[in-house]
Amino acid sequence: MSLHARWRRARAAAIGTVTIGLLATACGGSGGGSSTDPDTLIVYTGLAGEWQRNYNPYSPEAIEGIGSIYEPLFFFNTARQDEPAGRLGTEYAWNEDGTELSITLREDVTWSDGEAFDAEDVAFTFDLIRDTPAFNSFGFDGTTEVVDASHVTVSFEDPAYMDAPQLLGKSPIVPEHIWAGIEEPETDIMAEPVGTGPFLLDDFKPQAFTLTSNPDYWDGEPELKNVRYVALSGNQAGADALAAGEIDWQTGPVPDIANFEENHEGYKVITIPMNQTVLVTCANTELGCEGPQTDPAVRQAIFHAMDRETLNSLAFQNTSSEISPGFALPERDAAYVSADLENRTASMTADAAQAEEILEAAGYVRGGDGIYAKDGVKLEMTVNVVTGWTDYITAVNTMAEQLNEVGIKLTVNQASWNEVTDSRNTGNFQLAIDSLYPGASPDPYYIYYQFFHSQSTKPVGESANPNWSRYANPEVDAAIEELGQLNPEDGQDARQPYYDTIQAAIERDMPYIPIMVAGTTSEFNAGKFSGWPTDVNLYAFPAVWSRPDQSQIFRNLKPAGE
Repeated sequence: MSLHARWRRARAAAIGTVTIGLLATACGGSGGGSSTDPDTLIVYTGLAGEWQRNYNPYSPEAIEGIGSIYEPLFFFNTARQDEPAGRLGTEYAWNEDGTELSITLREDVTWSDGEAFDAEDVAFTFDLIRDTPAFNSFGFDGTTEVVDASHVTVSFEDPAYMDAPQLLGKSPIVPEHIWAGIEEPETDIMAEPVGTGPFLLDDFKPQAFTLTSNPDYWDGEPELKNVRYVALSGNQAGADALAAGEIDWQTGPVPDIANFEENHEGYKVITIPMNQTVLVTCANTELGCEGPQTDPAVRQAIFHAMDRETLNSLAFQNTSSEISPGFALPERDAAYVSADLENRTASMTADAAQAEEILEAAGYVRGGDGIYAKDGVKLEMTVNVVTGWTDYITAVNTMAEQLNEVGIKLTVNQASWNEVTDSRNTGNFQLAIDSLYPGASPDPYYIYYQFFHSQSTKPVGESANPNWSRYANPEVDAAIEELGQLNPEDGQDARQPYYDTIQAAIERDMPYIPIMVAGTTSEFNAGKFSGWPTDVNLYAFPAVWSRPDQSQIFRNLKPAGE
C-alpha cells in the first residue's frame, strides 16, 4: 500500500529475492485448483524480499494488522457511496453544530488475550493519536470523554464533520492495558499483536507469515481459517505464482491481462480506477528541497510532455484511465471536478510544443546536447522506482524517452522499497513514481488534506506524513480547513467553491505531476473461495494491500462449496 505506507499503496518491497518454495509445488491452477490448503488463502502484496516483523498499526512500515488484527470502529467503503458498516462501533452522530461526536460501541467484545474491550480503549487510542504527531496524519485535536463502558464523545472547538471517517474508519483501536506501557509507540514494532479483529498472528518467518481465524471474534469465527502472506521477488514472480496456482490473491500487473481469466481457469480479475499515479516531486525550496523539479515551470513541462496513451499501453496494459490535474477522480468524483480547470483531465497525448514554450518562457535555453539549462544548471533529474515493480519501471523508462524529446534528461534509479520509501518520506529525492491513496471515504477532501495541506508535511530530513512533496500554500490550506468544517449533507453548492480554489492552485503549482488514474487490478482464486467483491457488489476496494478493506474481504470469503 504504497501505503502505505500503509494502508496506503503498500505493495511493500524490500531487498533481496526469495521463491515461493515454501508452498507445495504443483501444476498450474486448473479448475481453480490451488496447490495449497483449501482453508488457507495465499496472498502476495508485491513485497520483493523478506518480511520485517512489524505489526504496529500506526507504523508506516507495518506489514499487516489494520482491520485484520486491530479493528476500526466502522468500515467506510472508498470504492462507492455506502453507509458505514459497524465494526467495533454500532452508531455515531454529530450534534447540531458539528462540534461533538457521540459514538456507541459494541458490547461483549474481548481482546485476543482475553481482556474486555470498552470505551477506555477507544479514548486511549484517540488521545494517543492526538498526542503523537507521527500518528496524527489528519490533524485530530478533539477531546475524548468516556460516558460509560459503551459510549464515548469527542468534542472539538470548531465543526469537524470531515474528521469522522478518518477517526472512525482509519484509526485502529489498540488495547490500553498493553499500549499504556509502551514508552515509544512510534517505533515499537508490536511483534506479538493483541487485537479484537477476525484474525490472530499465527506464525512468522521472513519469507512468509500466517494469520489464523480468531475463534472468539465478536462476529463469529471467520469461515476463512488462514491467510498466508508470502514474499516473492517482484511482479514477474507474482505472475508466475498465479499461473502455477500457488497464490490465491494478488493486486498487480500480470502479462496479457485482457485474457487472464481465459488463461487461468478458476481465477477472476477486477480492475477499479482509484489510486492516482503521479511523479512525486520534492517541490518546496523553503523546506529544503533542491533540484530543477522545484521549479513549477519544469513540473508543468513534464506534465505536457507525457504521452499517456503510450505509457498506458506499454506499462499498464491499458488498464489506467484519465486523470484530473485537480485530483478529484474523474469517475467517482465527477461532480466535484472543477469547471475552472485549464485541463479538466490531462491530455492522453504529448504536447511537446507546449512543454518547450513553458520552459523557454521561464528562461531555459536548449543546449547543443538537446537538454535545456538555466543559469548553468541542466534539466537533469533522477526518478526513484522500486526494484521489481515492472509496471512502474516500464513507465519511468518510457517517460525518460518522452522527456528527452523536449530537452529534459531523466535518470531512472531502481532501489528497494525501504530505500525508496525512506527517501520519499524524508525528502531526499527529486522525483519518485508512486500513487496517491484516496483517503477515509469517497470524497476528494481527504486526498487534499493528506497530500496538499502543510499540516501533513515536514522539512527535508524529517518524515512527512504523507505530503511527500512538501507542498505548502496558505490559500489551499484555508480552503481545506473550511471544507473540513462543512457538513457534507449541506450539499455540493456550499462545498464546490472551496474545491474550485484548491484545484486551480494545485493545477498551477503541480507538486505531484499527474500521470493517470491507476486501474488497480486484482487477480483472485474464485474457484477456491467465494464472496469476492465484483463490479456489481463492490463492497470493498479489492486491493490486497488496501487496509482495512482487505479485512472486510477476509470476513466475506468462504471456501468454495460452503
